Amino acid sequence: MSSNATAYAFLGSRRRGKASRSRSAPSRLREDPSNAQAAAFRKLIWDYWKGFGRHDLPWRFKRSLPAGRQAYKLLVSEVMLQQTQVERVIPYYRAFLQKFPTVRALSIAPLVEVLKIWSGLGYNRRAKCLRDAAIDVVDKYDGKIPSGYSELRELPGVGDYTARAVRVFAFNESDVLIETNIRTALIHHFYQDGTLVEDRALITLLSKVGRKGEPREWCWALMDYGAHLKTSGIRNNHRSAHYTKQSKFEGSVRQLRGVIIRTLSSGKMIEIRSKSLGEALAGLTRDGLVVKREGEWQLA
Repeated sequence: MSSNATAYAFLGSRRRGKASRSRSAPSRLREDPSNAQAAAFRKLIWDYWKGFGRHDLPWRFKRSLPAGRQAYKLLVSEVMLQQTQVERVIPYYRAFLQKFPTVRALSIAPLVEVLKIWSGLGYNRRAKCLRDAAIDVVDKYDGKIPSGYSELRELPGVGDYTARAVRVFAFNESDVLIETNIRTALIHHFYQDGTLVEDRALITLLSKVGRKGEPREWCWALMDYGAHLKTSGIRNNHRSAHYTKQSKFEGSVRQLRGVIIRTLSSGKMIEIRSKSLGEALAGLTRDGLVVKREGEWQLA
């Protein structure tokens, strides 16, 4: 089976843009599942992964590779994927690693070069944090990405989720991951009528239904199934207590910041002609992304 339509065997057929249930689909699971229901959920996720998982994503590698060998690439991918869709990340990820293939190469790269490669992906502050993290890894850990949670959290730009994701995907360490696609899968199956579902409840739930012994592939499988639910028309993250609707991009300061970075990357000059432009430049200056030298704005 290779078509998207075939994948709906996991949900039923699509009617008027929504997925309906088939007779072969597992019955709706309860919030406090029995062993049998937990096993049914695991089978559902694992079967989807085997048949339709995104095994070819460039930052996903075979189990046979030594733990930590791809840690730098995993860190790059996780930072890029923050608030950004997979399809947009892929070309930037490949270009970035071609330019900066190792953590040492990134650590010695001028920030202006890093921003040029990153320009267009958005949230350019992530690029600076990633370079700063590379510098710390070289200085403190001899160029090897650490596997410990506390050490990862100390790296610039590495938050709770990113630290846990690197531990799971780079080192195959058991850890609990909660992100948008995983929330979608869990809320859909266990909190059908719930509102303001707390992540702590989902963490407890994962301890009951999670697959033991294969943290890397299990998390990939769960994320891919959640992404599949979204493309099937199931959107339920607004029922999470941690949901925040992203502000409109068009005409926003975020858009203006991106325009400034792209303009300076191309060698053109910036002149402050509006209050909003001045505010965007001030923010980029605070973030260490631009500076004013001899009366001209330049990338830092």
